[in-house]
Amino acid sequence: MDVGRSLLFLLLTSFFLLPSHSQSSDSFTSVLVSQNGLDFVKNLLVNKAIASIIPLQIPRIEKYMRIPFLGGIDVVVSNLTIYELDVASSYVKLGDTGVVILASGTTCNLSMNWHYSYSTWFPPIEISDQGIASVQVEGMEIGLSLGLKSDEGGLKLSLSECGCHVNNINIELEGGASWFYQGMVNAFKDQIGSSVESTIAKKLTEGVSDLDSFLQSLPKEIPVDDKAALNVTFTTDPILKDSSITFEIDGLFNKRKTNQVLKSFRESVSSVICPGSSKMLGISVDEAVFNSAAALYYNAEFMQWVVDKIPEQSLLNTAKWRFIIPQLYKKYPNQDMNLNISLSSPPLVKISEQYVGANVNADLVINVLDANQVIPVACISLVIRGSGALKVMGNNLGGSVSLQDFSMTLKWSNIGNLHLHLLQPIVWTVIQTVFVPYANDHLEKGFPLPIIHGFTLQNTEIICSSSEITVCSDVAYLDSSQLPQSHLSLPGSMPWKTK
Repeated sequence: MDVGRSLLFLLLTSFFLLPSHSQSSDSFTSVLVSQNGLDFVKNLLVNKAIASIIPLQIPRIEKYMRIPFLGGIDVVVSNLTIYELDVASSYVKLGDTGVVILASGTTCNLSMNWHYSYSTWFPPIEISDQGIASVQVEGMEIGLSLGLKSDEGGLKLSLSECGCHVNNINIELEGGASWFYQGMVNAFKDQIGSSVESTIAKKLTEGVSDLDSFLQSLPKEIPVDDKAALNVTFTTDPILKDSSITFEIDGLFNKRKTNQVLKSFRESVSSVICPGSSKMLGISVDEAVFNSAAALYYNAEFMQWVVDKIPEQSLLNTAKWRFIIPQLYKKYPNQDMNLNISLSSPPLVKISEQYVGANVNADLVINVLDANQVIPVACISLVIRGSGALKVMGNNLGGSVSLQDFSMTLKWSNIGNLHLHLLQPIVWTVIQTVFVPYANDHLEKGFPLPIIHGFTLQNTEIICSSSEITVCSDVAYLDSSQLPQSHLSLPGSMPWKTK
């Protein structure tokens, strides 16, 4: 991967975005990168991205010189290669029009071949010599000024300025009569310096152009499973402040293949508040995101179950119910049963400072199994109230739910009136042993947070507030040897030093 692609891929990760004062109610997930996060990305940027230019070939240089008594001399410098960089300092600065990244006090070491030739007029012979040389460039500064804004849900990259400036060059010749020609080759200093500056600047400019096309092809959704995907389109230009950058994405769940979006409404854009300023990243997720997932799976008819096996299997025989619903046992003595549970509406998730909970409306149909027939005998409407616990697993946000309480009403019956208070222990057992474990099995898998592949969350903390949760976290980078080959990865370690 060349310097431009590496550099700008990391910039994408740091969300170096153009400032904007607009906010959008179509955003349900907010991401804030703090100053610590910006510094982390800047250090990684310097170490991984710019270092990918090594080794860098500088174009061949030719020069014609006239020397008294000798006449015209052709001098050629070839195979000029930068093989090492040493950065004394670097910083990132947030400006009114974008972000400036500067590496200053940089030195680089180069190797090259040198060759000269001239012809004498008497006698008419050609004289030549050649050798190698080492070059040290000192006091070099490399700078980029970049802008990134939202464009039809994606990202558009622009390059404001790009430059490289060399302050001093030292050349030491080896081979041939190098001591004799040192002064002659020193005449190439300005040309070598200019070539180094223009080559590095050209590489960075090419990288910006390449990555602009790459950014347009970034996926606008993250697959969750075969039914759902997370909408990660940008909804507005990001908001840039003195020491942080916040950007807004849609964040709701889509129905895969049809691109049907289950929309909700967010009253205001989150401020993504993390305690103190030590964490690198803050990700705010509105409760509408959870409710969009619930609505999607409900509409896909994913939330209905036939219960024919439970830990206490005797409960699924009318004999166990003869003292609870005598008329059921009288009409269907010693018959096996099953329970059909289906949600009557999508679960509703509510988040507050003290509580994460969900209300679930469901219908419980009692069926009797008679030979090859399934005979519905009664339907009970349930309102189930549960409390949730959230946790971060890798880059996924998951959790678990526990039963708080539930209420019941008789919806219809083919066997007369039912004493619902007598049914409560059985229904409680079914919810606790079937419904809750099934829900937790899916909740524990979680859904992906908007983190660029190659980075992982560390030392996470979850904070609940009115209608949203915020994940405050540090970030670690996994080098290419730790990443799956199917994903875009960043270059590994290079001969690049930072101080």
